[in-house]
Amino acid sequence: MTAQEWPAVNPPDAEKKNHLRDIHGEQVNDPYYWMNAYFKKTADSTQIIQYLEEENRYVDQMMADTRNFQQVLFDEMKSRIKEKDESVPIFKNGYYYYSRTEDGEQYFKYCRKKGSLDAPEEILLDVDEMAKGKAYFSVRGFSISPDNHWLAYGVDEVSRRQYQIYFKDLKTGKVYSDGISNTTGSTVWANDNQTVFYTKNNETTLLTENIMRHRLGEDASKDIVVYHEEDNTNYIGVYKSKNNQYIFIHSSATTSSEERYLDANAPMDEFKVFQPRIKNVLYSVVPLEDRFLVLTNQNALNFKLMETPLHATRQENWKAIIPHREDVLIESVDEFKNYLVITERFNGLMRLVIKNRQTGQEKLLSFDEPTYSVYTTGNAEYFTEELRFAYNSMVTPASIFEQNMRTGKRKLLKQQEVLGDFDKNNYVSEYLYATAKDGTKIPISLVYKKGLEKNGKNPLLLYGYGSYGASMEATFSSSRLALLNRGFVFAIAHIRGGEEMGRQWYEDGKMMKKINTFTDFIDAGKFLIQEKFTSPQHLYAQGGSAGGLLMGAVINMEPNMWNGIIAQVPFVDVVNTMLDESIPLTTNEYDEWGNPNEKVAYDYMKSYSPYENIENKSYPNLLVTTGLYDSQVQYFEPAKWVAKLRDHQKGKNVILFKTEMDYGHGGASGRFDYLKDLALEYAFLFKLEGIKK
Repeated sequence: MTAQEWPAVNPPDAEKKNHLRDIHGEQVNDPYYWMNAYFKKTADSTQIIQYLEEENRYVDQMMADTRNFQQVLFDEMKSRIKEKDESVPIFKNGYYYYSRTEDGEQYFKYCRKKGSLDAPEEILLDVDEMAKGKAYFSVRGFSISPDNHWLAYGVDEVSRRQYQIYFKDLKTGKVYSDGISNTTGSTVWANDNQTVFYTKNNETTLLTENIMRHRLGEDASKDIVVYHEEDNTNYIGVYKSKNNQYIFIHSSATTSSEERYLDANAPMDEFKVFQPRIKNVLYSVVPLEDRFLVLTNQNALNFKLMETPLHATRQENWKAIIPHREDVLIESVDEFKNYLVITERFNGLMRLVIKNRQTGQEKLLSFDEPTYSVYTTGNAEYFTEELRFAYNSMVTPASIFEQNMRTGKRKLLKQQEVLGDFDKNNYVSEYLYATAKDGTKIPISLVYKKGLEKNGKNPLLLYGYGSYGASMEATFSSSRLALLNRGFVFAIAHIRGGEEMGRQWYEDGKMMKKINTFTDFIDAGKFLIQEKFTSPQHLYAQGGSAGGLLMGAVINMEPNMWNGIIAQVPFVDVVNTMLDESIPLTTNEYDEWGNPNEKVAYDYMKSYSPYENIENKSYPNLLVTTGLYDSQVQYFEPAKWVAKLRDHQKGKNVILFKTEMDYGHGGASGRFDYLKDLALEYAFLFKLEGIKK
């Protein structure tokens, strides 16, 4: 079988049922609307499951000749992972906390040691044991009481991101359930060791609506609502300051935010508003022992750092300590007794700046690779001179460093061990710029195996996202070696809608400027073709969630530019989803996409929404994946999109649609299971390239 030959099997033929969308004086028929049925438990619920299973069988039939190759790829990628491993311990409140994995086990053990790494190990949670017999199992939100007696954590066994909170007595080992369900899974302890605060979700929309106060051992029906969010476009959460003095409630939409705070020693008091929300102003608070720091974009597009007295929190008292800069975005601040560490973004790359709180002296941490990712991590202690940060690049495995902020001495604590014959010197990473059609320079990070000839014949996988201000970092992946070692180039297009080049980069790729995201990606692909990295016959693209929207848009706009597309959990039915407030998380997204109940927003999103713009033409080969329990992009979006694409497909290229019947947005929960999905995706690309081993 050659690269472009497929079995003579007919794809499923989805039934059409008329359903009119009537809004703004326009009626649009949506013949696949019935596919929304599963969670509504209507008469169509059984039919949709049958349809999804037919699609899965079709994938199996079409990819049958790659079954052995998929196993080879799975084994190869798994063999590069060190199965028995341990995280770098984090010291907090007298204990070293870490997780470790065992040979052959899918999950991990969460552990601690008292006072010294030579102390006896205490296994707090054996997640390998807890997950036995479960198709999906996620545990998160580990939170230890200040007296080190209690562990709170959240469990999700459905993959809908609705967590049940449990408490474990670390002295007796007994686990208690106080009946706290439909939460984010995270808890915050007050300093009395008896009171916790948590975020309650709406059971249907999954919106974070209430911050609750719970007393240990009491039934959750007695829990008190300490904050209710009236604005259904906001996300809310609760967290504790590093110095353990305050508990904060954070409420934020895309363009404005608000903080409330409480003395952690007085959990029965009412939360106080730090600064009432101001339209188009974001702010966050970092408490020090003698003042509050405020990171805000008020009259500062790329954010500035302010300070204000503990007794005067309103914005008229804020005073700048790091002013706004047009070419530098301030992303976050880590606080220590004698230092601040500012995470910034400059020319598309992250950088860390250590600022001495006494002298004001600043030190920039430097890195010598052309494109990389760096961020602070594991800095739980306030009274320390040691800064911990993570670093990796497209050729350097994930590394944890510790640097003394006073002396500048840096040491490597741990680097991801890649088993097998991996040598970073066998690979090349570059940071290039494409020119968009409006003249904007679009950064591209790429990696390939040394010796590659730029002759236009190389297969290239171009990845993109471009939404929510999320920056796509140039990181290492041991599984990606399976692509690189077989001749693929891997590239990331840092397109507008992300925040790589500052806050304006995000503003220029959202709402009524969303089209820039798609044209940037297309122009990045054209640049890579022009530079002879690849050609349309060998160019592939991949994106997930909002990156799946990107995939849907670019194949409508430039269908002949790609040989194959991988669209993971794709957000492709933008108009219909944003019109349905019963769908989880819809109202939270109005500041990102617009509210289609307003005609201007409706017309604009209708102009690019992939589902709305399918035409009779030849689309590239497609592999579309989703999860039945996806809480962020519901399964029916890709299901409807695939059905409509097939109905209009004029060429011979295939459209494959795979649904994970036990998972949600993030895929499998086990640390090896995701490799099976990856093996299918790689086998799809290799099949199109005629690579069989």
